[in-house]
Amino acid sequence: MATINYGSDPNGLICGFLFAPGAPGRPISLEEAHAWASGTQGGASPEDAGTFVWLHFNLSDASAESWMRTHLDLAPEFFEALKEGSRSTRIEDASDHLVAVVNDVAYEFSFDPSEIATLWMTVNERLAISARSHPLKSIDRLRQSVKDGHRFDSAMALLNQLLHDQGDVLVRIVREATVQVDTIEDTLQKGQLQRRRADLGKLRRVLVRLQRLLAPEPGAMFRLLRQPPSWIAERDLEDLRQGTEEFSLVLRDLTALQERIKLLQEEIAAQVSEQTNRSLFTLTVITVLGLPINICTGLFGMNVGGIPFSEAPYGFAVIFGMLLIFTALAGWLAFRRSE
Repeated sequence: MATINYGSDPNGLICGFLFAPGAPGRPISLEEAHAWASGTQGGASPEDAGTFVWLHFNLSDASAESWMRTHLDLAPEFFEALKEGSRSTRIEDASDHLVAVVNDVAYEFSFDPSEIATLWMTVNERLAISARSHPLKSIDRLRQSVKDGHRFDSAMALLNQLLHDQGDVLVRIVREATVQVDTIEDTLQKGQLQRRRADLGKLRRVLVRLQRLLAPEPGAMFRLLRQPPSWIAERDLEDLRQGTEEFSLVLRDLTALQERIKLLQEEIAAQVSEQTNRSLFTLTVITVLGLPINICTGLFGMNVGGIPFSEAPYGFAVIFGMLLIFTALAGWLAFRRSE
């Protein structure tokens, strides 16, 4: 098998494979793919039943989109999806082409919202085109499985495998997030509230963004499953339906985990509020206990005539005893009100 270097094609091709019935994918170049699509290459032709080509592009290369527009007969909706701002996960039928917008996580995902990016894909009976701007985990798993000899009977089966891989990645993310939440919950009583609050806040933001981007649009999926293109086999359509149901279950777990994080945040906020109230009470008690001596110091510190006990031999003891009595009385009143 020929070796194609990752991302080395001058037109932004990351990898390209030709799939024939009952055979694993064979790596091909852009020139070979264009010749195959045009019917000018010997061997397998577009008319061969079950034969299709998968091309995966890097959109960071400015020439990738230009090459696709020039050499491939793709639906205009695919190029519109590359430009539009809405990137929610969906699969739509566009003139017998399926246009899929799939959100995925970076290859080395570390629960950072910036590590969630979008993959665009269009599929018809003979061609599967995928494009992304950043390395993503699910598409890389799909590429590796093709290199390992995994066989696909149709371009739709390739798309279904991508969605299943994305579902597996999301399941692992939910498991890792659950472990982090368990750890935070177990160490909640160790006095590291500020750091734990920051960890929970970051984790919750990532999960909210994942749910917002990864949840498939129900309307688009319903229309596709109700009126699928004629070239999609019933087996592939059933596989797509099962993948959608699995996504729904994972997203339900994601929602439950968000609610759990919210409860932990509320518990931490209540503990912080309780600590703040205790600190304010302690400060108030200290202020009240120091009030008699501060008043007495202010009065006896005035440089005026007629200060009592100034000539008495036991004046200091008398004033000191009075201060102790008033301080004890103020402390008793303060603690009595706190009960």
